[in-house]
Amino acid sequence: MSAPASPPAGRAPLALRGCGTALVTPFRGAQVDVPALQRLVQAQVAAGVSFLVPCGTTGESPTLSDAERRTVIEATVQAAAGRVPVVAGTGTYDTHHSVHLTQEARAAGADACLVVTPYYSKPTQEGIYRHVRAIVDRGGLPAVLYHIPGRSVVSIEVDTVRRCAEAGGILAIKETGSVARVTDLRLAARVPVLSGDDGLTLPMIALGAVGAISVSSNVVPHPVASMVRLALEGRFPQALALHERLAPLHHALFVEPNPIPCKAALLALGLLEDGALRLPLTEATPATRALLLRALEPFRTPD
Repeated sequence: MSAPASPPAGRAPLALRGCGTALVTPFRGAQVDVPALQRLVQAQVAAGVSFLVPCGTTGESPTLSDAERRTVIEATVQAAAGRVPVVAGTGTYDTHHSVHLTQEARAAGADACLVVTPYYSKPTQEGIYRHVRAIVDRGGLPAVLYHIPGRSVVSIEVDTVRRCAEAGGILAIKETGSVARVTDLRLAARVPVLSGDDGLTLPMIALGAVGAISVSSNVVPHPVASMVRLALEGRFPQALALHERLAPLHHALFVEPNPIPCKAALLALGLLEDGALRLPLTEATPATRALLLRALEPFRTPD
């Protein structure tokens, strides 16, 4: 087995902390809308987001061709201009393809990769371990593991996370749906935890998580980044006040499958000119759009 991935030449080792945004992928017609994506990236950086995550579920990665993934990552890296790290989603249910996508992401300038637990295939824990190690060792980038059993069906067990981390090249794990796992991951696996569920970010940080990979920060980056920062500083009353203000929006953004409501919200705020999604995702229902408008109302005035 080759040595664990090390930072590309001239780059310091990463230590992800704070609010990262799981970026949407704007489309115009059948094409990726690169100018719109770069405007979103500029707005994210200006709002104080700590890192960016293109080509994840929120970015509709299952519908992107390999060439489009490369375009999205390159455009994100170019617009970020070294001001924040870029963690590119490269995980699929095919190990060989995931290694290839990781190599492509590295060539496009990404600082790290996001590796989802293989979905649909339902691998064993040994299969998950070998999948992750192949991506890290052959892909050339350090990885953030992504635990989302609601989409992948299979859970990555704490002991498997520990094995992956001990072998090197693992920056953190994006954890969804379980506050209880934060302590086990920190103590048993000794790996930094990033919340992958906006509604659970505050309690996860209270238990020692180091930040979040957020969907809501696409829409209101400054309030979400501020809430994460306040919590990490131990200023929990102030963080709680922001969390409660954000809670209706967190809820509204997941009443339909992500990123359907997220793109509808960006369109309503004028942050996207075209809220197009790719099938099998379809546009938000009128009821969802109405709910989003109510949830967005507190954020229509400057913070």
